[in-house]
Amino acid sequence: MRELWLGRFFKTALAWASCLMFLVATSFAQTEQQSVILSSRSANTLRTFLQGYLKRPSLGIDKTTRYIAAFVDLKGDGKQEIIVYVTGRWWCGSGGCQTLILSPAGSSYRVVTKILITRPPIRVLTNASHGWRSIGVWVQGGGIQPGYEAELRFDGKTYPISPANPPALPLTGKVAGDVVVPSTQEGTLLYP
Repeated sequence: MRELWLGRFFKTALAWASCLMFLVATSFAQTEQQSVILSSRSANTLRTFLQGYLKRPSLGIDKTTRYIAAFVDLKGDGKQEIIVYVTGRWWCGSGGCQTLILSPAGSSYRVVTKILITRPPIRVLTNASHGWRSIGVWVQGGGIQPGYEAELRFDGKTYPISPANPPALPLTGKVAGDVVVPSTQEGTLLYP
């Protein structure tokens, strides 16, 4: 009798475990699908914003413009700011290309900072200033040889416009952080 009861118990437990695993797998699949939809919507909103912001009415459109976007929580508030590395004929010089730091503003974005000369890799550093994480960018060219990584600290309103001049600081030693714009990524055409 005891063996019969144990057999039924294990069969019932196995059936419940199977149902639970199915529900968990379905939940993960739905969450993953929602993330893809949100990412796609965010990407389209970003592209539309950049097309408007980077358009030069007197010059037309630079069809060589590419961008690499990294969605990162720089303020630690659960909302993602965006680091956008922009390349193309109008956006680069001998010292590098432009990087934008954007913050969500309603259904669009506002420009927190436009950094004029940067090169990847671009890192988000673990240290912070005025509640925002510092950014690490590579500086080289335009007379700067050899290159070095510069730390851009938030001053309460913005980040430095140039990593080659104070208040930007050359990094010495190892500083922890994550690469968000690698030097090997080509970027997405802004005007396909």
